[in-house]
Parts: sequence; C-alpha cells; structure tokens
Amino acid sequence: MDIVTWMTNHTRWADFILVGLFRQSQHPALLSVVIFLVFLMALSGNALLILLIRSNTQLHTPMYFFISQLSLMDMMYISITVPKVLLDQVLGVSTISVPECGLQMFLYVTLAGSEFFLLASMAYDRYVAICHPLRYSVLMNHRMCLLLASGCWFLGSVDGFMFTPVTMTFPFCRSREIQHFFCEVPAVMKLSCSDTSLYEVFMYLCCVLMLLIPVTVISGSYSCILLTIHRMNSAEGRRKALATRSSHMMVVTLFYGAAVYTYMLPRSSHTPEKDMVVSVFYTILTPVLNPLIYSLRNKDVMGALKKMLNAGPIFKEVTT
Repeated sequence: MDIVTWMTNHTRWADFILVGLFRQSQHPALLSVVIFLVFLMALSGNALLILLIRSNTQLHTPMYFFISQLSLMDMMYISITVPKVLLDQVLGVSTISVPECGLQMFLYVTLAGSEFFLLASMAYDRYVAICHPLRYSVLMNHRMCLLLASGCWFLGSVDGFMFTPVTMTFPFCRSREIQHFFCEVPAVMKLSCSDTSLYEVFMYLCCVLMLLIPVTVISGSYSCILLTIHRMNSAEGRRKALATRSSHMMVVTLFYGAAVYTYMLPRSSHTPEKDMVVSVFYTILTPVLNPLIYSLRNKDVMGALKKMLNAGPIFKEVTT
C-alpha cells in the first residue's frame, strides 16, 4: 500500500481546514489583489532572471548558474502555496485533502532544504572565485556545478521524505483546523492527539544539522573572503567583492532567520499570527526580493537586461 493511500485511510478521509490569511483581515479582497500582484511579480522576476542568464553568454558562469537554480526554487516555492490560497478565497472554500496536504508539505520541505544547501554552494563559489581566482575555472567547472546543484536537490528531497511521512502518520483526533495558510509541519503537528515530544526533538536536531552545515560553510567562506578583501590592493576589486558578498548575505539572512524562528524556537515562542507573518515573509516576499537583490545590485545582469531590451527595436528594423 502506497503512503498516500495509507495516509487517507489512516485519517478516515477527513479533510483539513486551512484557516488562511483572510480570516483576520478587514479587507480580504484588497489583500487578495496584493498577494496576486506579488505572486505575478515573483514569477515574472525570477523567470526573467533565468531567461537573461540562459540567453546571455556573459552570464554563463557558476555564480549565475546557482542564481538561476535559486530563481527556479523560488518560482516553485511560491507556486506551492499562493495559488491554493487565492483559489480558496475566490471559491469560498478552505479545505485541503490529506493527500494534497501531504504533497504540499513534501514539496515545501524539499524546496526549503534544497535552498539551505544551495545558499551554501553559492557562498563556496564566491570563496573560490575571490580567494582562489587562478584555480576558479578548474575547481568550479561545469561538472562540479551540476554536482553541487544535484546534491542540493537530493538533500532537500531527503528532508522532505523524512519529515512528511512521519508528520502525516500521526493520528489527528483534535480539531481539523490548521492555524495556517498551508500545510506547514509545526502547524499540522499541533492537531495530533498523540505525544509528539520525541518527534519534535528529532525535528529540532535535524533542523540544527540542516542549518549548521550550510551556516558553517557560509561563515567559513565569508571569513576567508573578508581576509582576502582586506589584503586587496585594488579598490575596484575590493568594491566588487564586497558588493557580491553583501547581496548574498542579504538573501541568507532573510531565509535562514525565518527558518530558525519556524523550526528551532520552542513552541511557547510561537503564536498562529506570528507563524503566518513569518511564513508570508519567506514564502511570498522572499521570492520577490531575491531577483531584485541579484539584479538591481548587479551590473552584469542589468547590462544583459538593457541589451535584451535594445535588441527588440533592432530586430524589428531588420525584419522590416
């Protein structure tokens, strides 16, 4: 018997009820429009960034390869939750079936775990580029980039396969209302009528490990980068290195800070309202901010964008 069938049988086909973002809002229609616009901005911004990286040969470097992977993850990340939230608001429903909840949880946890390790891979790439520039093309060749990216996706999926089945197989004999707008692990666990303390300890240790490894790589990489920048004689090289580092650190701070709050702080520190605000921040706002951070602060990306926009009129003149 597959796990989806087992889960549905185990919970007697009873659907969950997502409380959602709109119950406490005084202007749900306006909030829906804002979320929809943010969703479109996230999809278009990340899709444009991927298109620029793919179409411009000057951006065919390891750093931009990892940025394109981050954009892909962000597009999938926001697509897991927002369409369901908006569709439920339009149709006036708030239920989600057990298989749908399990699938949403798996994809969400997988993408979050993958992004943890991808940010560490991006930090390592910057470390090699700045601290070992002469060996950069050898150490960060195409094969190595594919290996690192595949490893990020694999480790994220391990996270998803580890948390989702255990969470969804707890008996849910309390209220079916999930105090959230999607099936996040801590929110679903609160509905269980069995003792989840051991699982919470296990989840805490796993999250520490999932965060500790990338944070160690990131902090170690940027410590070496700072030392190298300090020794640089070129002011232009120092400025460019600091600009690259600051962009990445902004993304790291946003994403890891929210993850620490969600999965590592004790249950007493959480309230449904706080949980939803933090989740909105890193599931809806972060996918919008990432392409802005990596494009507006990056001359190469802005140059590629101007080149693409200028190519339109030229193409029309040639065809006419």
